[in-house]
Amino acid sequence: MEAIWILLLLFVLIMLAGVYGAVRAVRAAKRGIDRTVHQARVTVEDTRLRARQFAQPGAAGELAQLRLSLRGSMRATSQALQAAAPQDRSLSESLGLFQRLSAHALDLEADLKRLEQEPDRSRLAAVLPEMRERTQRITHSADSLRWAVQERTQRLAHDDLDSLGREIEMEAGALRHWTAVEPDEPLTAPEAGARPGPGAGAPPAPEAGQEAESRRPSLGERQHTEPQPWQKHWQQSPRPENTA
Repeated sequence: MEAIWILLLLFVLIMLAGVYGAVRAVRAAKRGIDRTVHQARVTVEDTRLRARQFAQPGAAGELAQLRLSLRGSMRATSQALQAAAPQDRSLSESLGLFQRLSAHALDLEADLKRLEQEPDRSRLAAVLPEMRERTQRITHSADSLRWAVQERTQRLAHDDLDSLGREIEMEAGALRHWTAVEPDEPLTAPEAGARPGPGAGAPPAPEAGQEAESRRPSLGERQHTEPQPWQKHWQQSPRPENTA
């Protein structure tokens, strides 16, 4: 019975893991599709504005030019901040300022887009200087923030490169600084003219076993002793001298 419950629990866990993975995959695919659609819309809108800028001279063309300038500046600043923020945590305040600036930029773009549908050309010409000034102020602020971020990123990269170069030079110097391994010093010989101490020239004293061995006579040096009883049978008796 316990084995059935364990198998049932494993089956439920596998099903939950599958559902979770499927949901994550669907959300990731949805985000990818939304990003692609957004980029396509931005590209289409920019292309339309460029066409209107050259096809419709006057106030309509200038409105398209203002929108292109505003969109391009805000997009470039956003990309610069997003690229530098992960490496530099001090840009959190800059991100907050850019979000506030983005709110003003969205309001201005909405106003410019409404003016594109304005049929009264006189009113359009009257409000156009104000729109131009607002666009210049917002784009100037965005450009200033983007340039500051780019300069800071370049400065940090330059400082890091200088520090890395110094560390590499120190390491290279340490690798080139080698010393030959000196051999062990030999035993110093006695100084010339010095008197040898007592027993300095004498040979080393033999050990106890060697001394006993040296005192024992060798076979050739042993004296002739009385023959043993077992040797008498094999020895010839001396021949008697001839008395005659």
